[in-house]
Formats: sequence, structure tokens, C-alpha cells
Amino acid sequence: MITLNTKIDRAESVFAQLVLPYEMRENSRLRTALESGEEVAIFTERGTVLRNNDLLKSADGRVVQIIAAHEPTYRITCRTPYDLLRCAFHLGNRHTQTQVGEGFLRIHTDSVLKQMLEGLGATVTEENAQFEPESGAYGGGGHHHHGDGHYHAHGPLAPIPARQKIHRPSDTHSQE
Repeated sequence: MITLNTKIDRAESVFAQLVLPYEMRENSRLRTALESGEEVAIFTERGTVLRNNDLLKSADGRVVQIIAAHEPTYRITCRTPYDLLRCAFHLGNRHTQTQVGEGFLRIHTDSVLKQMLEGLGATVTEENAQFEPESGAYGGGGHHHHGDGHYHAHGPLAPIPARQKIHRPSDTHSQE
């Protein structure tokens, strides 16, 4: 069995490709198999989401390229950017994993959401596509690439304040 536990930026060669749907790419612990039938164990840092074309390396130096599987999705388009923004707002309000593209949104198929989006004036088209939703501002998507070819996560994209002072109009003076 190949154990993959190091995410790298680039490789001289790729041993194999591993096609996974999004649901499996968001697991930090996974056991699956390559097309050849060889078993693969993936152990990544908790919260890691594998993206299309990510490279994982085993202790013996073999590199496996992750490929996002085509899966049932809805492609959402609108006549105006404002209408598309409204759709994005309503999907976010429902904590729906959403891929943001140039002039479109993509979600997993869901008939209730389809009805809501069509009610907002969107055109919702079924398509089999690679699903790459946004990781979210606090989703741990922040990362840094070093010259050594290794990927290093550095927490959320935006700082999460431990204590935040809230200023209200009724405050008569500033307190520090």
C-alpha cells in the first residue's frame, strides 16, 4: 500500500493519478485504490482539502496527482451580475458549498436549491463537472509555498480575533 502524506508543489514525474469526488477530497484520512488496484492511504493535515492537480508524495518518493472527478452539479447563471450575487448570497446563507466561476456558480445537485434559484431568476443547468467549491474565509485555505517544494498551511485566510472591541454609536468615549 502507498501512504501519501506530503503535499508538494511540483514533481519531476508522476507515478499515478487518483480521481476523487469532492466529498472524498475533503477527508484528511482516506483509504482508496488507484485504477491499477493498488491501495492508497492518504494522511494529510486535518482540514486539508485536496484540489484538482494537487500532488501528494509517499515516503518512498512516489508522487500521485489528485484529479477532481466529474460529478452531478448545477451550473447557475443569471442575466445580470447583481442577480448572480443575490443567488450567491442565498446559497451562502444556507451554508451551501459553492464554486465561484467567471459568470457562474456551481453546486451539487439539490432539487430544493434548484427551485429557490430559479425563483430568483437564475438559469440552473445540470452538468457533470469537476466540483471545486470555495474554501471559505476561515476554512484553513491559507497556505505558503516554500522553495523546498513542500506545502505549509498557516491557518485561516483571515485572522480570527480572540477578543474584539465593538464600537457602538452610543459609546461616549473611546476605551482602549
